[in-house]
Amino acid sequence: MTELEAMSEAMNRLLKIALDTGQADSLEEAERIFAGHRVQIVVGPDAVENPVLQAAALTAVNSAVRAFLGGVTVVGMRGPLRISLPPFATLEDATLAFGASAADCISPDIPTLVFGDPAGGPFESLALRATYSGWSAGVAPFRSRTRLPEVGTFMPAGVMAGGLAISEIFQRVRGDAPIACRRSIGFDLWDLSRAWTRGADAPALDKLPSELWLVGLGNLGQAFLWTLGLLPYKQGEAHFVLQDRDTVAESNLSTSMLTNRTMLGAKKARALAQWCEVRGFQTSIVERDFAPDFKVGAREPTVALVGVDNALARQAIEDVGFGRIIEAGLGRGPQDFLGIDVHTFPGSRTARDVWPEIGANDVDITQPAYRALLERSGDRCGAVRLAGRSIGAPFVGSVAAALAVSEVLRLCMGGPSYEMVSCHLRELPQMTSVLGPVGPLNPGTVAIAA
Repeated sequence: MTELEAMSEAMNRLLKIALDTGQADSLEEAERIFAGHRVQIVVGPDAVENPVLQAAALTAVNSAVRAFLGGVTVVGMRGPLRISLPPFATLEDATLAFGASAADCISPDIPTLVFGDPAGGPFESLALRATYSGWSAGVAPFRSRTRLPEVGTFMPAGVMAGGLAISEIFQRVRGDAPIACRRSIGFDLWDLSRAWTRGADAPALDKLPSELWLVGLGNLGQAFLWTLGLLPYKQGEAHFVLQDRDTVAESNLSTSMLTNRTMLGAKKARALAQWCEVRGFQTSIVERDFAPDFKVGAREPTVALVGVDNALARQAIEDVGFGRIIEAGLGRGPQDFLGIDVHTFPGSRTARDVWPEIGANDVDITQPAYRALLERSGDRCGAVRLAGRSIGAPFVGSVAAALAVSEVLRLCMGGPSYEMVSCHLRELPQMTSVLGPVGPLNPGTVAIAA
């Protein structure tokens, strides 16, 4: 492996924003820029006792430590966990293990995310509130009056709130979206056509999928598992097939919610099977590329969650016999890495209609950082590979996972199905959603734990 190939395997993928836009003319300069990005997460006593707000706060911490290289500080994150997150027993244990630091006092000059009703302040003007009710979740400026009742136990709403909040603060700190943190944005995950601020009624979740097939265990696949792991499963009642042939690389630390340094060098499917089994899930692993040359067996999961960026695999996902496929994809470059597309198959278009062509992506190595690396190393292939790596953000994966897992849960509940959801976190009010024509399917369900 050449020096530049090794760099592409190890580099924090968010640093590529500075390299790809020309903001930084070297990796060292990009690291210095991102070392100035900080965030503070403040949790009130009421939020500490609320399982969904715990899920939201932990989603925020887990994704923020991978994106804000200047540090993540938490205030008020103390108390027993009200959700299952082995091996941790307390909020403080989990947040410190993720890499955040605890503080007793609120700093007035750090961008701040607020959950619940914290004591203290004052807050810096760049302060955001995350809130939810039932299947609805979103964020709003802390000083606004936008706040939902924060009732219900729908965990994907917490994942959505935490992911959206870190996205907003990241965009504002980066200076890419002046409107970020000055607007109210969110989703009603039961009915995407409804205004999330209404917190409208939706059925209480009482069924969960008994088995799923997960294809791809990178940014999206790990965000799927993070969200599924927060659901109220009974011990041993769910079976997941985990499919991925790749090895955990250092760059995965910056993009993937479940990756830690103890996993480096391990096969993704094996490392994440272990993560699942600690949480009481049964697992099977498949360590081969996804291709149309196998068939799903009669006793294997009929519902698939797919999170891959390989066009050939995407085209083939309808060929192997799944009854329902929920596929998510993320944008790649500095302008579109905040983009999310979720497709459900079968639909009015086939997977091959959605992705009709496979062509080589044009890779730009004209930015100063890539030119300098090419001149120094003489390794054009390595420079192209490094420049071609996609930008990845764990908070974008979290939002996509909340959308995709909610599609699965609506299927279990007999709710509406969306064959396509397309949004960009910089311009979320322009989200497009299309109800699917597909009929009902019994995916196999189990009752939630008490």
